[in-house]
Amino acid sequence: MEQELSVDVSAARMQRGAMLDRIFRGATRLFAIFVLAVVIGIVISLLVGAYPALKKFGFGFLTSTEWNPVTNEFGALVAIFGTLVTSAIALIIAVPVSFGIALFITELAPRWLKRPIGVAIELLAAIPSIIYGMWGLFVFSPLFADYIQPWVTDHIGSWPVIGPLFDGPPMGIGMFTAGLILAIMVIPFITAVMRDVFDVVPTVLKESAYGLGATTWEVVRYVVLPYTKVGVIGGIMLGLGRALGETMAVTFVIGNAHEISASLFNPGNTISSTLANEFTEAVGSIYTSSLIALGLILFLITFVVLSLAKLLLMRLTAREGKRS
Repeated sequence: MEQELSVDVSAARMQRGAMLDRIFRGATRLFAIFVLAVVIGIVISLLVGAYPALKKFGFGFLTSTEWNPVTNEFGALVAIFGTLVTSAIALIIAVPVSFGIALFITELAPRWLKRPIGVAIELLAAIPSIIYGMWGLFVFSPLFADYIQPWVTDHIGSWPVIGPLFDGPPMGIGMFTAGLILAIMVIPFITAVMRDVFDVVPTVLKESAYGLGATTWEVVRYVVLPYTKVGVIGGIMLGLGRALGETMAVTFVIGNAHEISASLFNPGNTISSTLANEFTEAVGSIYTSSLIALGLILFLITFVVLSLAKLLLMRLTAREGKRS
């Protein structure tokens, strides 16, 4: 009798567990579908809003530098150029700095110093973007215009090839300043991700490499980075996504000029800063539609960048499989 009762209890428990498992799978599937539906809804809204501008200007919207609300002539090339250039500057500066900070925290820093540096990084990530923009405009830009930019122009502006990139009047604001402020903003995010993924590398792997006589750099290059490459690239993509979509900080320091210049010290514009400056003042359907089209282009740029990153990871994984 007791054995039959035990069997009944076990059967009821299994049925209850199966039911909860079905509920759990259904709930998680619903959440995934909800996210997908939100993305599809955003894309449809952008397409509908951008349709008048895309219909009027066609492919020329992507290649035109014209932006004239008076004549209703608009082009996205200046904003696209500024978005890509400032994001590239930010990554060129932020990635090696973030890598160095994360490496120092996980591999080189004494135990008493790790926590204060980690807290400082997290505090930097918590600062609102408008504070970065105000600091960049009122503190950094004057110092940059008075001391750094003249020195760079005098010593590098005459170099062949790269000289024109650092030529121009010392205004303190411009593409380079925006990229530098973006780099400071994304460093905490990239550093935090790199630090966390570096910490999950099994200690036995690193100790084995050290035991074979490897240096710290060799351990990082041949043990830590291969083990954490997915997380590292994910952190970089997180920083790039923040840089591509940043609005207020860039609006403060980029100069907001609809022009393309060879010099990084000259003012420019990005998609986000254009939307922030002009969306509330847009009059007429074509003007508003052109701004929405810029938002659609920014969405597509982010999607392409993330897709390329995913493709890179897949190729790296495939190559590792072939080597093994």
